[in-house]
Amino acid sequence: MTATSPKTIAYVKSSIGLNKWPIIGDLVDDVFTVTEDEIKYATQLVWERMKLLIEPTAGVEVAAVLSQHFQTVSSEVKHICIVLSGGNVDLASLTWVKQAERPTPYQSVSV
Repeated sequence: MTATSPKTIAYVKSSIGLNKWPIIGDLVDDVFTVTEDEIKYATQLVWERMKLLIEPTAGVEVAAVLSQHFQTVSSEVKHICIVLSGGNVDLASLTWVKQAERPTPYQSVSV
């Protein structure tokens, strides 16, 4: 049996490493999951509204903040940091962005 790469637009080849897990365990209070469509929509939103060419992996963080789950805990959040990176953008594959549909229950967002 061989492991295969996940089918996602936000796939990264490297992992964060075992040494970082204790730090994450101490500092992270919650984990959010998002769908492929939410990642696509969030990435497209940043491109269109902020005029920043981010990679889909950075779209994951934006999608999490826009998610319904985050909205339920956001009043308790004091500090948040999102790293928007574009270092791994494959310019030849940008056609997928136009296929993104606005996921329900996303609300209108002003950026």
